[in-house]
Amino acid sequence: MAPHREDEHDDEEIDFSDLRERYEVQLDEGLDTFVVVDGCPKVPADSKPKLIKFLCKRLTEVGRISQDSVFMPLNEETNMTEGYAFVEYDTPDQALLACKQLNGMALDKKHTVSINKLTDIEHFGREGRIKEEYVEPEIEPFVEQEHLRSWLSDINSRDQFIMYRGENVGVFWNKKKDVPEPVVDRAGWTESFVQWSPQGTFLTSVHGQGVQLWGGPSWKRIMRFAHPMVNLVDFSPNEKYLVTWSNKPISIPENPPPNFPLGPDEDGKSFIIWDIKTGNLLRSFTSVEVTGDRDAELFEKSRKKVSWPVFKWSSDDKYVARVVPEQSIQIFETPSMLLLGKKAIKIEGVVDFEWSPSIPTAEKSKKEPEQLLCYWTPEMNNQTARVGLMSIPSKEIIRTRNLVNVSDCKLHWQSEGKYLCVKVDRHTKTKKSMYTSLEFFRVKEKNIPVEIVELKQVVINFAWEPKGDRFVFITVDEAIQGAQVAPKTSVHFYAPEKLKNGVGEFCLVKIVEKKNSNAIYWSPKGRFTLIATVHSQQSFDLEFWDLDFEGEKQKQDKASKNKDLAANLMLMGTSEHYGLTDVEWDPTGRYVATSASMWKHAMENGYHLWDFKGSLLREEHIDKFKQFLWRPRPPTMLSKEEQKQIRKNLREYSKQFDEEDQFEAEVANKEVLEARKRQLDEWRAWRARIEKEVRWERVDLGLPEDPEEALREAAGEEEDKIVEEIIEEVISEHEEEIA
Repeated sequence: MAPHREDEHDDEEIDFSDLRERYEVQLDEGLDTFVVVDGCPKVPADSKPKLIKFLCKRLTEVGRISQDSVFMPLNEETNMTEGYAFVEYDTPDQALLACKQLNGMALDKKHTVSINKLTDIEHFGREGRIKEEYVEPEIEPFVEQEHLRSWLSDINSRDQFIMYRGENVGVFWNKKKDVPEPVVDRAGWTESFVQWSPQGTFLTSVHGQGVQLWGGPSWKRIMRFAHPMVNLVDFSPNEKYLVTWSNKPISIPENPPPNFPLGPDEDGKSFIIWDIKTGNLLRSFTSVEVTGDRDAELFEKSRKKVSWPVFKWSSDDKYVARVVPEQSIQIFETPSMLLLGKKAIKIEGVVDFEWSPSIPTAEKSKKEPEQLLCYWTPEMNNQTARVGLMSIPSKEIIRTRNLVNVSDCKLHWQSEGKYLCVKVDRHTKTKKSMYTSLEFFRVKEKNIPVEIVELKQVVINFAWEPKGDRFVFITVDEAIQGAQVAPKTSVHFYAPEKLKNGVGEFCLVKIVEKKNSNAIYWSPKGRFTLIATVHSQQSFDLEFWDLDFEGEKQKQDKASKNKDLAANLMLMGTSEHYGLTDVEWDPTGRYVATSASMWKHAMENGYHLWDFKGSLLREEHIDKFKQFLWRPRPPTMLSKEEQKQIRKNLREYSKQFDEEDQFEAEVANKEVLEARKRQLDEWRAWRARIEKEVRWERVDLGLPEDPEEALREAAGEEEDKIVEEIIEEVISEHEEEIA
């Protein structure tokens, strides 16, 4: 036998990579149906079967398991369970659903379970990624952060607005007639558009890779959310959550780069709901969750046209819901994002729904506050169309109303949730013509009575007065077949009758006919409204109305003489803005901006700034102008009594404001005078410097420094002479004959 040589068979020199790659055990394979349930009660071995049976009952809510598929280890020394279990589901999808919907589930008052995929534990817990010994984390030193609402402390109580023009995005202070004062201006701040959060805390910029939030005095980045090819964003009312949507479903690469923020669960999804404070992804959704061939056509239809927002929030951010057309309404609880009652609310044929904007209050008979949502279903299967009011979370239907000959419905809540207006577009029996009726649900009154306003025309726009009982809508005359001119519109003003107890029925105040108006913009404080014509190539009208004119009581053409209505309507001013595309009221209701965006057309882009009376304060034409948005303000912290006291003493405060305005004007005039004086001083200094330089040049040339002085000296050497000249001039000659 040949002698053995160690250097010939050294293991370090042999390449086993091909064999290792071929036969290495893949721990993830076959384990994706397992989950780890942690946080279970620790019980004796005798009670273990009962615990497994109870656990199976709770875990089968999302998938099928059996008692044989649950492994619960025992501690040999104590003969007690360890407090965790391994559970196998039938499919990986069921295991994933268990992690999403059952994680954080309470078994009893003392035990809440955590559910995770076994593959995740294997992945993050192997190869030395978790240290055997506990190392206490270092506590980072406290760093004071910027106040995200610092702009509210402006000494002059000014409002900010943002302008997106060209590639630049800038935030400015409003200075009425004067040039806006810049706060920050950056190039390439966004790639598609900008958007304020509902209370003005964050500025949103939208990019190809996701969304970023900015804020604070330095306008630093607060948070970013990864969503490739994002198209639209929407905030919850209290700025706790954010919804992002992309028309193109998310595609996760096979080999994602390091720190890639999205996982395989988001593959193929279009919607993502985020927690703004932590930046965590709460849940992702497809455009429409459908099963079977029956909904294939509905799925394709929903992808082509998206009615934004798809996910609608309750007023307190506690619930978010969306409609599955013709099937159900899905209501999710935050922050768990689990379905309310663990299942959707089935409503056959449901088309749309809206939450009540009122803040919910708890009733004595119920444990938690109830919220209202309204929905409508069309005519189908020999059943009439229907509008319903549902109470959440009890899911109790508290009011329904049947409707006939319905083509479409729009749901309009009053800002305080006192009224619901259902705009019902109806067709005649022959279906050759259309008309509209308005059905008003008085939600706060007993048994929720319904008041109806019947019309012969079609309503194209409707708007409630913010925090008020009045409303305005626009109707359009029936189009004449073959006519080249668009049909005229009419503006209708309605107000309730004044009663000693409560609010009376809604009555017509005035109709303004033969107009081209198509849009209604109420001041956020109510009372004033701007009726405009937008997105039109022929008309650009602006009409500023006051519904509480403080002068002489105006005669209203259509108002009933026997009723005292809660309105004194007055047209304060009219004007035009060529190419008008957008209208924005400032949060205080004192100013309104009209703008023409290059996204709609390229003619005379820019903005006009008006006061609430319709007086033009500033006009600015800006090349490649895109957006103008006022920065919203959060709700006031003053009580109703404090606000009432301020309104009572408003005249006293107005004197102070008038003095401040006068002082500001005087300061502005003083600044103009100082600027002129400064320019004059600069000119005099320049002239003195030039004269000095000229004198030096004359000296270098051997000439007198002052040429005028040399001329005077030369003239002084000659004696003065007096020269007298006599000039005879014939002015006129006349010939006369003497008899």
